[in-house]
Amino acid sequence: MSETLFPFVVVAAVIMGVAALLALIRIVRGPTILDRMIASDVMFTILLLALGVVMAVEPAYRTLVIMLALSVTAFLSTIAVARYVSKQDRTPEPPVESADREEDGS
Repeated sequence: MSETLFPFVVVAAVIMGVAALLALIRIVRGPTILDRMIASDVMFTILLLALGVVMAVEPAYRTLVIMLALSVTAFLSTIAVARYVSKQDRTPEPPVESADREEDGS
């Protein structure tokens, strides 16, 4: 790594470390599953950014495949949680009495 790139890598690492710590706190504290899911998406994004920094510093093209696999995993996990929450939020509607039943009961 060149000496001119080193300070930028250190600043990027500190920023990503602080962001990862804040996202980890949000994962632990919650309070809802959606908060935890957004925080885990942020963690995936930070990991992808860290791999991007590594790829910029060293020409390691193997990290590109890892980045692709992580992004697909984050995408599919977001869809799974969204479907779970949407099914959980559905409340059954009360049955509607028909007008015929009311007339027969009188």
